[in-house]
Amino acid sequence: MYKDFYGLKENPFNITADPDFFFSSVHHAEAFSHLVFGIKQRKGILVITGEIGTGKTTLCRTLLNRLDAKTKTALILNPDFSELQLLQIIVKDLGITGRFTNKNELIGALNDYLLRETTQGNNVVLIIDEAQNLGVKQLEQIRLLSNLETEKDKLLQIILVGQPELGDKLKLPQLRQLNQRVTVRFHILPLDETELADYIAHRLTCALNGHTGEQVQFAKEAIDCVYRYSQGTPRMINIICDRALLAGFIAETHLIDEAIIEKCAQEIL
Repeated sequence: MYKDFYGLKENPFNITADPDFFFSSVHHAEAFSHLVFGIKQRKGILVITGEIGTGKTTLCRTLLNRLDAKTKTALILNPDFSELQLLQIIVKDLGITGRFTNKNELIGALNDYLLRETTQGNNVVLIIDEAQNLGVKQLEQIRLLSNLETEKDKLLQIILVGQPELGDKLKLPQLRQLNQRVTVRFHILPLDETELADYIAHRLTCALNGHTGEQVQFAKEAIDCVYRYSQGTPRMINIICDRALLAGFIAETHLIDEAIIEKCAQEIL
């Protein structure tokens, strides 16, 4: 509704996980580096956690977009499946075809695929988002997949991404073998207060449509107010700023001030 008014080609504050809008905050950049290191060094199991709305899925999609052609990937966004279904989805997402009737056949086909890819100098990465929803049996299946290896390297790099409950679940006694195999761990924190102005400016710049006229601006007091209500959580920042742009459009102003943010935040929260 407000895109033409502000000269924007798209909504800058959508809450979808769009890698085109990825903001490399201190914490997100460090998480990204941990993931790249774990993949390249074939570390096996990597765990990334963060509170709701901290940008974990966007980080995953950005990683997928930036991996080279020698890295094959599979992404599972909703892992609420049985162990058999989980294996079937992994195999399908990697493009492995065939008629597999049980777990042993699926694991055998996956192992053959991984060996072929390794022989060709390729690496294979499995990313499971919302991994806190995995049950003990599914997580134990993940541990068994991490056993697929040569004498020197892990054939499959597994990235578990989820809310902090994932870390708690991995500490369960029945999952101690899996927990011991996690070689890379990182917890994503919200944006620092000093990063918020750059975050808002980054998203607005990404959404501009070659507009050279008057552009939308957020007053410093407005940015401070956004941080006070969002505490640096990207999803909440986006929700507040999106509502603020709509309010600014209705008021026919290109300056988003503290009063607008205050009113919008009160309506949302």
